[in-house]
Amino acid sequence: MVPTFEYAPAPESRDIARLRPSYQLFVDGAFRDGAGESIKTINPADETPLAEVSEAGQRDVDDAVAAARRAFDGPWGRMPAAERGKYLFRIARAIQERGRELAVLETLDNGKPIKESRDVDIPTAAAHFFYYAGWADKLEFAGFGGSRDPASAGPAPRPIGVAGQIIPWNFPLLLAAWKIAPALACGNTVVLKPAETTPLTALVLAEIIAEADLPPGVVNILAGGASVGEAIVAHDGIDKIAFTGSTDVGKSIQRAVAASGKKLTLELGGKAANIVFEDAPIDQAVEGIVNGIFFNQGQVCCAGSRLLVQESIADEVEAALQRRLSTLRVGDPLDKNTDVGAINSAAQLARIRELSDSGEAEGATRWSPACDVPERGYWFVPTVFTNVSPAHRIAREEIFGPVLSVLTFRTPDEAIEKANNTAYGLSAGVWTEKGSRILAMANRLRAGVVWANTFNRFDPTAPFGGYKESGFGREGGRHGLEAYLDV
Repeated sequence: MVPTFEYAPAPESRDIARLRPSYQLFVDGAFRDGAGESIKTINPADETPLAEVSEAGQRDVDDAVAAARRAFDGPWGRMPAAERGKYLFRIARAIQERGRELAVLETLDNGKPIKESRDVDIPTAAAHFFYYAGWADKLEFAGFGGSRDPASAGPAPRPIGVAGQIIPWNFPLLLAAWKIAPALACGNTVVLKPAETTPLTALVLAEIIAEADLPPGVVNILAGGASVGEAIVAHDGIDKIAFTGSTDVGKSIQRAVAASGKKLTLELGGKAANIVFEDAPIDQAVEGIVNGIFFNQGQVCCAGSRLLVQESIADEVEAALQRRLSTLRVGDPLDKNTDVGAINSAAQLARIRELSDSGEAEGATRWSPACDVPERGYWFVPTVFTNVSPAHRIAREEIFGPVLSVLTFRTPDEAIEKANNTAYGLSAGVWTEKGSRILAMANRLRAGVVWANTFNRFDPTAPFGGYKESGFGREGGRHGLEAYLDV
């Protein structure tokens, strides 16, 4: 039996978040109350209220779009590209300087473990601003509109104009950076709506933007629910929509802008296959499987929610996986020892439970480690389903929670067939010691991102996006610039 060690609690101080009782919208360089009803944001780990957030109304959307247009036609649009880059560098440094505060606030508002907010979300958000700051004065070398060689200089591409951006609740600050940084680097202005349940770090980012002295109207941040997002999508003054979220909402946005002439990028759901061959290093693969599905409680669009393991090692991998899950610590997200935090909302928890119950009803075998969870809050213990068939709902539908479905295969062809047997096409993983097999599998997998002997690794220099019902367009890297340029 593997020895285990008890961990003493190591809570991060809640006071570091400098939580305020109320937060306002950010429009035209100033904070103000919105025309809508106020929203109460709560801590999903214990269901206690965190703050009241002012909600935008139609008037606020109109004002934000008008301010963004003035900034685009005025000081921001006329600003030399190298100067734009300096503002992005300034924002990146400020995110780093306030990193501990932002990490605690993100954990309180979202429910994810503090070590994920601290070590992944906040540093990667800063990295995106740093990366795109460097691109701001080099767009003519990006290879758009002419030669595809990034080293070839040509006419500088033009910005699109005003970008409407709508982000989800699973990576609130990081996805705000994914959207805002390339848009500003290309010379656009922004109207951004964070998710209704997790607006706080985006509104603190607005403080950082104000302190960075960006011209008024360059970035506007409007909190609110679906009606605010719909108003942004429908607004005649918006030139481009960038949306990250559910496939159903993405489809409705695509229909809404179909005849409008607006440029559109969609990053939607996923049902990634994590494929483990018999020659893979089992211990390393198990760590990748755990990271792939239980990182951020599985609330990740590219989560490796389908494990495809070669039949000859299936029993060994399943046993190793159960041993590893038994060591995961579920509980207080502010404890630095916690591996799995709280589910973001009651609605999302109900969705996870409903799909998990369907797995049992359809004949799959359910297993979870023995685990105590807090009495209050939204909690779901990490769960593994074996004896899963491709026809089961848990193998077809995006659960967006800490639930893994295990399927087996015998040959690479069967693995490809099962991996691609999904409406989605966002990501995949391949575990094998053979480089030739990795390349062969990557060429046949219909996924926008394929990880080799790892999973859930992100870098601002690398593009991210999907196929089929996972959306279209790319974010990150040089490819992420193209979505914000008129090329």
